[in-house]
Amino acid sequence: MSAILPSGALDPADTAGATASDRRRPRRRGERSLLASIVLHATLLLATFIALFPVVWVALSSLKPANVIRSREIELFNSPSLDNYRQVLFETSFPTWFLNSVIVAAFTMVIGIAMSATAGYALSRFNFPGKRGLMWTFLVTQMFPVAILIVPIYLIMANLGLIDTKASLVIAYCTVAVPFCAWMLRGYFDTIPRELDEAAALDGLGPFGTFWRVILPLARPGLAVTAFYTFITAWGEVAYAIAFMQTDSHLTLGAGLQQFVPQFNQRWELLTPAAVMIMVPAAVVFFFAQKHLVAGLTAGGTKG
Repeated sequence: MSAILPSGALDPADTAGATASDRRRPRRRGERSLLASIVLHATLLLATFIALFPVVWVALSSLKPANVIRSREIELFNSPSLDNYRQVLFETSFPTWFLNSVIVAAFTMVIGIAMSATAGYALSRFNFPGKRGLMWTFLVTQMFPVAILIVPIYLIMANLGLIDTKASLVIAYCTVAVPFCAWMLRGYFDTIPRELDEAAALDGLGPFGTFWRVILPLARPGLAVTAFYTFITAWGEVAYAIAFMQTDSHLTLGAGLQQFVPQFNQRWELLTPAAVMIMVPAAVVFFFAQKHLVAGLTAGGTKG
């Protein structure tokens, strides 16, 4: 027979049950267990190691003599020196190739931004005959691999007399970068309220004035993504550079570095320091564009 508890008293069994229940309370959304946190951080560390190891290994190898690089023994440091960098900079055509690549990438970036921004704004704000077909054309052009496009573009450049000129590479790289960037910027411009265009029109600005003075300052994240993409497209490209450039003084880095990897005698003591120096301009462009990259990619990728 159970005892009758006074009014307001708590049953010890209920108290114990409540305590156990509190201990077994479900975790809130986003709250991870200790094991899940350990697994997550271990995975992130492994992914970071996998991503950075090749870069670090190339950087360390660039400081080693040629015989040590070719050795089968794995050594992080062995007689480190800057002789490889001196040889690349003063005994090869690397500075000329580097300058050619900077010029080509810079012009590709500037022209690509100008064409992509104006085309994206037109697709976002205006209705004109052939708009849908133009948008589909931008998408379809991304489906063709470079191997198929080299021959027709080469024939066009040959008929225009542009083979072995920097202009041929700039035009070829723009044909790759501009359609994708115009589609992406069109999605970003769609996120900017149209009321701003109407307010600018009331203030007496025309379409170009609205685009230049109102829309472009608000589209800096999207423009940063465009600049980064067009620069990388031109900076690391190899296929067009090998097909279009014929003389050593006109080669870019993508074509020039092929000379460091002949069929039977790979010059790793030259290729590794060259690879390290090639990463510097791309890292600089990424450094200045990084704060806008996430916002620009997200906005451009979520609008249809």
